Amino acid sequence: MSRSEKRQISKATGIMGLATLCSRVAGLVRDMVVAGLFGAGFGTDAFFMAFTIPNLLRRFFGEGSLTAAFVPTFSEVQQRQGEEEANRIAGICWTLLLLVMAAVVIVGILGSPLVVRFIGFGFGAVEGKLALTDSLNRIMFPYIFFVSLLALLTGILNVRGHYFLPALSPLFLNLTMIVCALSLTGLFAVPIKALAIGVLLGGAVQLLMQVPVLRQKGIRLRLDFNFRDPVVVRIVRLMIPGIAGVAIYQINVVVTRLLASFLPEGSVSYLYYGQRLFEFPQGIFIVALAQAVLPAMSRQASSENLEGLRDSLGFALALIALVTIPAAAGLVLCAVPIYSLFFMKGAFGFEEVRQTSLALMVYAPGLLFLGVSRVVVPAFYALKDTRTPVRISFWTLLVNAGLGLMLMQGLAHVGLALALTLATVFNCLVLLVALRRKIGPLGLGRVAASLAKIVPATALMSWVVWAILGLGQWQVAGQVAVNGLVLGAAVSVGALVYGVTCTVLRVPEASSAFDMVRKKLGRA
Repeated sequence: MSRSEKRQISKATGIMGLATLCSRVAGLVRDMVVAGLFGAGFGTDAFFMAFTIPNLLRRFFGEGSLTAAFVPTFSEVQQRQGEEEANRIAGICWTLLLLVMAAVVIVGILGSPLVVRFIGFGFGAVEGKLALTDSLNRIMFPYIFFVSLLALLTGILNVRGHYFLPALSPLFLNLTMIVCALSLTGLFAVPIKALAIGVLLGGAVQLLMQVPVLRQKGIRLRLDFNFRDPVVVRIVRLMIPGIAGVAIYQINVVVTRLLASFLPEGSVSYLYYGQRLFEFPQGIFIVALAQAVLPAMSRQASSENLEGLRDSLGFALALIALVTIPAAAGLVLCAVPIYSLFFMKGAFGFEEVRQTSLALMVYAPGLLFLGVSRVVVPAFYALKDTRTPVRISFWTLLVNAGLGLMLMQGLAHVGLALALTLATVFNCLVLLVALRRKIGPLGLGRVAASLAKIVPATALMSWVVWAILGLGQWQVAGQVAVNGLVLGAAVSVGALVYGVTCTVLRVPEASSAFDMVRKKLGRA
């Protein structure tokens, strides 16, 4: 793997991570606006339930399966047959997706009453609630049309080396929802419908903002109905297992929540709040790195450069370790301070802080293994193998359910969190073994060498963070200023200590990141 490819992966990861961070912050602001305008009750219940349906379909048809099937194949065609042929294949996929998603939207709108009654059956006990949910679902359902097309354009642009604008598109969805909520609420007899309009317009804005970049890259998508093209047939066949994989993941979430429903009141909430904070570093860095490394590995796989693919994989795994190990330690140490500072008010007292923190502390060690899995799975996709990750996901589902049933007996919601973490470890290890059987030794020696330096750096960082956090009064509500300063100092000083220690110990991936930042500052 050349230094230029490493720089490209690091740069793409940083770009998408920054864009994702902006989107996450905007999402937080959006939630604050929604809570301020609509509160929590009849209207917001109906809205969130209705938005569940197009959101799930987005994951089925868009983000995961389509990107995983399209990017490696499109990259191979572009590398072997040139941009003109690649644009032709993109045009066929564009045409096919237009027709399929238009049909999905029509069926979804017509069948909305049945779907809403199925997923929101309990709403039937409240007069008008199912009807409102159905109405909001019909308004928002075309959102799946826009975001599925966006997923295709994102794949095309990523292969052409453009990452920032596609990764930034969720920011504009959040901004559009905020603007509509603030400006259109008075136009509707049921004010929450303004937010649904914001979702619909936000989906359209996300798609349209990619058009100037497509033109700049010389990409012209024309209607082409040659759906029997062998390349397109291969992409469709690769998508089907990907859709099944997403479905299995959703079932996994449902199983965990179903088991939690048998536990004492509050257990579902503890797990939800713990999972939300656990997903923050995952969304900013891990998902970005997985997207960034897929085009490089696809090019190497298409040229049968397995040595280069193994090198790309090793570099990505070392980057994952560099970020997730200190992040996991930070989540464990800062769990109580974070929930105390941002959540402890009203009905959410210190006991709720403690129970939620326990869930996060148990989730946190799984961050490394989740990150490794998210990078290893694209290696299978690059090799045109979407079936193996799905089979492994199915066994992971069974492991999670079995461990959850056993561990919840004595550990309650903490047992369910532990079951998910252990299932994540299982999934990671089995993926690595399966990939080794497919491509031979994975070259994990460089990862082990980096770990030998990352672990002591994390230990030093953890001691410093723990010492600083001891200055806070986390059981006392209302200490926002003092506790905020303590938490901010702990995070800032901890990050500085970790970065300096990694540099002194000469962790290669840290040095590459530091050099990239230094060059950017020099140019500025």
